[in-house]
Amino acid sequence: MKIGFFGAGKMAEGILSAIEDKKGVVMAEKVAERSAELRRKYGVATTADVKEVAKKAKFVFLAVRPQDVDAVAAEVKPLLGEKHTIVSIVAGKTLAKLKKAFGAKVNLVRVMPNLALRANAGMCAICPAAKTPAKDVKLVEKILGGAGATVVLKEKDFDAVTALSGSGPAYFAYMEEAMVEGGVKLGLKPAVARLLAEQTMFGTAKFLRESGMALRPFIEGVCTKGGTTAAGMEKMDVPAFKKIVAATLAAAAKRSKELA
Repeated sequence: MKIGFFGAGKMAEGILSAIEDKKGVVMAEKVAERSAELRRKYGVATTADVKEVAKKAKFVFLAVRPQDVDAVAAEVKPLLGEKHTIVSIVAGKTLAKLKKAFGAKVNLVRVMPNLALRANAGMCAICPAAKTPAKDVKLVEKILGGAGATVVLKEKDFDAVTALSGSGPAYFAYMEEAMVEGGVKLGLKPAVARLLAEQTMFGTAKFLRESGMALRPFIEGVCTKGGTTAAGMEKMDVPAFKKIVAATLAAAAKRSKELA
C-alpha cells in the first residue's frame, strides 16, 4: 500500500522513520530544500501539491499545522472517497471537525502523539472513527508502534492524553532542569549534572517499563531507611507536590478541551 503525507515536518519525519518500505511513500512539502532533504535521506517521493498525494495514496497522514487543515482539505476533498483513510496527528482537531473538513466518505483516525516520536520513543493515543476499517487501524498501530508505544482509546479520553503524554515531555524536561540546577548548586559542572539527571530519568523509565514493577514498591525499595534517598524524599513526598502535578495536568486538559 502506498502511504502519503500531507505535510513533512519533524513529526511527520518521525512517523516516516518507522515505515519499513519507504519507497512506497509520497510526501507533500512546499519547501524545496526540505523536499530535497527527505528524498536524499529516505528515498521517498515528494511533491509540492497535496492533490498529487491524494491521487497516489489511499492511506494518508495529516501532519500540518492546525490552521492549515481547512486549506489542505479544500484542495483534496474532491479527490477523496471511501477507500481513503486520513490519519490525523493535528492537535485540537476532533473526528467531527475532520469529517466536516474532509467529507463523510473518507475514513478517519485521530492520533495524539508526543514529541518523543522524533526519537522513535513516542507515545501515541489512537482513536478511529466508527466506520474506519479494522485493517487500517491495525496499520496505524503497526507504523506508530515502530516509533514508540501506542494505545487505542475513546476520543473522550484525548484531553487527558494531551495533558499527560502530549504535554508531558515539557514537564519531565522541567523536572530535569530543576535537578540539573540543584546539582550545579552542589558543585557539579552543568554538563555533568545534565548527564547524571538525564541518564537517571532514562534508566529509571526503562527499568520500570521492562520490569513492570509497581511504582510505590520501587520508590520504597530505593528509599533505604535512614539513607540519602529517604532524606531527599522527605522534602518531595508532601501533599503539595502531587497537588501541583494534578493541577498542572488539569490545566492542560482544560485548555485542550477549549481548543477542541
